[in-house]
Amino acid sequence: MTFKCNGMKKKLNIRNYPFVIIMFLMLFSGCFKNDEDLSSVTDIDGNIYMTVTIGTQVWMSQNLRTTKYRNGDPITLVTDSAQWCNLSTGAHCYYVNHTIYASSFGRLYNWYAVNDSRNICPSGWHIPSDAEWTLLATYLGNDSLVGGKLKETGTLHWKTPNNGATNSTGWAGLPGGGRDALGSFIGMGVDGCWWSSTASTAIDAWSRLILSYRAGFYREDSDKKIGFSVRCLKN
Repeated sequence: MTFKCNGMKKKLNIRNYPFVIIMFLMLFSGCFKNDEDLSSVTDIDGNIYMTVTIGTQVWMSQNLRTTKYRNGDPITLVTDSAQWCNLSTGAHCYYVNHTIYASSFGRLYNWYAVNDSRNICPSGWHIPSDAEWTLLATYLGNDSLVGGKLKETGTLHWKTPNNGATNSTGWAGLPGGGRDALGSFIGMGVDGCWWSSTASTAIDAWSRLILSYRAGFYREDSDKKIGFSVRCLKN
């Protein structure tokens, strides 16, 4: 007898073939497992992100690209360097103010956008706390290879040498660079930087960093004015 996930080729009398029920349920559950592997989430702008499960956590496997908070309010787009460095409210930008980078690398957000009560992540998702980032690193072994397990392989986006990159988690970290507290753009191709929701001081907050020339995963306290990439975590 031949079975397909979308049905049987030949009609069978299930009363005469009780084992068919078990086989059908096994194949049917297999279909759902594939759907789960290909799960995604959509933001308020309609951008679709693939997701990946690592341990007990479900992460976006792409950087956030939204231009709006969850309630539909716009996140301020700031291109001027002088304006950027004086901000104490939420803002986003494109790397070197070129929209072409957003589709691959996502947008850069200051910490004030990350911390805004209107929420930057889609419903049911949130910015990971410092403790949740630490949980991720701990699950992956909390060693000098964690960054390599999280970053995309090859040199399509990362600059040579992209040391230690295996992307064994499927997290596919990218080097979106950043915008420093003075408004200058730095690090694309070399640095992948992501915000946490946790402040470290009145002016700094915790972030995570992956580099092209190392396989590590680094915890940094960064000025809240800086523009970094964002990954959302499922609630």
